[in-house]
Amino acid sequence: MRQIWRGARIFDGERLHDGMALAVEGGRIAGLVPDTGSGLDLRGGILAPGFVDLQVNGGGGALLGQGDPDAALAAICAAHAGLGTTGLLPTLITADPDTTQAVIQAGLRAARTGLPGFLGLHLEGPHLDPRRKGAHDRALIRPMTDADLAQLTRAAQDLPALMVTLAPEAATPAQIATLAAAGAVVSLGHSDCTEDAARAALDAGARAVTHLYNAMSPLAHRAPGLVGAALDSHAAAGIIADGVHVAPTAFRLAARLAAGRLHVVTDAMAVAGSDLTAFTLNGRRIRRGEGRLTLDDGTLAGADITLPQSLRWITHQAGLTIESALAMMTRIPATLIGATDRGRLVHGARADLVHLSDELALTAAWRAGVPLPLCASNILGG
Repeated sequence: MRQIWRGARIFDGERLHDGMALAVEGGRIAGLVPDTGSGLDLRGGILAPGFVDLQVNGGGGALLGQGDPDAALAAICAAHAGLGTTGLLPTLITADPDTTQAVIQAGLRAARTGLPGFLGLHLEGPHLDPRRKGAHDRALIRPMTDADLAQLTRAAQDLPALMVTLAPEAATPAQIATLAAAGAVVSLGHSDCTEDAARAALDAGARAVTHLYNAMSPLAHRAPGLVGAALDSHAAAGIIADGVHVAPTAFRLAARLAAGRLHVVTDAMAVAGSDLTAFTLNGRRIRRGEGRLTLDDGTLAGADITLPQSLRWITHQAGLTIESALAMMTRIPATLIGATDRGRLVHGARADLVHLSDELALTAAWRAGVPLPLCASNILGG
């Protein structure tokens, strides 16, 4: 059955189109067609690809790595679909080997059964630098062993996509090269490394950086650190756009220097898509308040932001164009993990869509052309 969406500006992953409609057949994009006045009238706003988020620790009350991993994956994907994220990488924060293996096995089952929204896994740690641990449990952080490398290599080969955040201090260039050759997206983060160490890791096959600026050696004029190496390279970079983790000026600089490589992540936790005010992470209480998630000592522990909220912050506070901001949460992250049928409205791509009001609030979402229920928290405040 042919479906038509009309009456809105259409963002195809690259640019906005006026006076056009979107045709869908069999859950796939048939193409952009002239708006003849027939079809589903969106009455203004913007129709865009469904959002893609490569760093999602939790949602809907669930946190990956706590409790049943199969149930957590399902809850996280469902919660974020209601926030406009139709494809994501559920993310496991630094955990013990048994938990990591259980999550990988759950990810393989999710891939086999076609869990809606599941694009693969992001393993953030445990191979990090404890000096830049952030909210990660220091007792679980450790260098990569041969057994770890074998586990990650198998997962990279078997999962639809695998992102691995590690610090150059905790993995050798040879290990990074092996992971990259197996298909993993190796991302540098939670690191106090020098610029030279960062460049050695990038030369070995790392091709991304996790939550740019946060939990990493900063850019200084005589010691550019991981931030400097990332901005002065071809590496992709995730960034949290909530006004808490990164200031507008720093965001604008990153967007300029890493144009086409910067993608927005939520770093969402269990509270996403819910009205929860607190949760636990490895036995530690995380509090939600004033747009922040913090440990008792004030350390940031993930972010309390949705991608529609990030879109408004990027355009209203950081001053970027709508096209640039939308690309950072659709085409660019999808391309990084090889999900070529996501993040763009071109012939043959999945008809995963979001509609945004003229004020850039999420008003509707579809997966394969089928409407998705929105989270009540999004309707009230997202």
